[in-house]
Amino acid sequence: MIEKVFLNSELIENEKAKVSVTDSGFLYGAGLFETMRSYDGIVFSLEDHLDRLFSSAEKLSIKNSYEKSYVKEAIYKTLKANELTDARIRLTLTSGPMSDPDSPATLLITAAKIQPYPDEYYKNGVMVILSPFRQNPDDPTCGHKTTSYFSRMLGLQMAHQKRAAEALWFTPDNQLAEGCVSNVFLVKEATLYTPPLTTPVLAGIARKAVCQIAAENSVKLVEQKLSIDDVLTADEVFLTNVIMKIMPVNSVEKHTIANGKIGAITKKMMQYFDEFVKSQCGKNK
Repeated sequence: MIEKVFLNSELIENEKAKVSVTDSGFLYGAGLFETMRSYDGIVFSLEDHLDRLFSSAEKLSIKNSYEKSYVKEAIYKTLKANELTDARIRLTLTSGPMSDPDSPATLLITAAKIQPYPDEYYKNGVMVILSPFRQNPDDPTCGHKTTSYFSRMLGLQMAHQKRAAEALWFTPDNQLAEGCVSNVFLVKEATLYTPPLTTPVLAGIARKAVCQIAAENSVKLVEQKLSIDDVLTADEVFLTNVIMKIMPVNSVEKHTIANGKIGAITKKMMQYFDEFVKSQCGKNK
């Protein structure tokens, strides 16, 4: 089957899709993206994804020529055209061609069969490393999911070279921020801790779901500044994004978290998250 993508206003074969060489996203990374996951043909937390995208476009002055209803319809058209139900969906929005200021924004939607993380990651936990890079609170793009993602990919590549699944980022004053592609949660004495959005960190869709799940299941959650000592002395650590859902961490480089096994709170949150997905999408994955 020939893969189809949605570009601006139509479904088109992947190989025939073209973006202007003067596109602002291509030239300057002036764009935003969302990575989404569908279950049984339903996109998980789609409204939250679109709310974040539209909010960031307004705050960063990235041109957006589309209504939410149009984008939502385009996403489902892309899924249907590729005969996909359980999929990884990528939406990219840029300000469009620099050569034509009057042209509409560039909207690209792709969908592919989901490739989940290995089962052993969830059974045994993963190792993370400490990123040598720093998250600058004065960077206007911090807290937004922009297409200027190269530093994150470099950090993730470093992690993979060390056989780790993720790298943790800190601010210049050594506050825990987030992973290259994930938000971070710690557990200490049965309480969940995570850095506040003002750190700044990306307002992750899975992060929001975990906060809601904690409230609904009487799991105490505290958003506060955290340090490397908090990470190393935590009883449990886990990562979140919509593709990985909740991924337990068993070690930070050579340091083992607690006894190196998946903790009780993390196990509960993994179960609650799957139930949350089922309530939204009608299928427990």
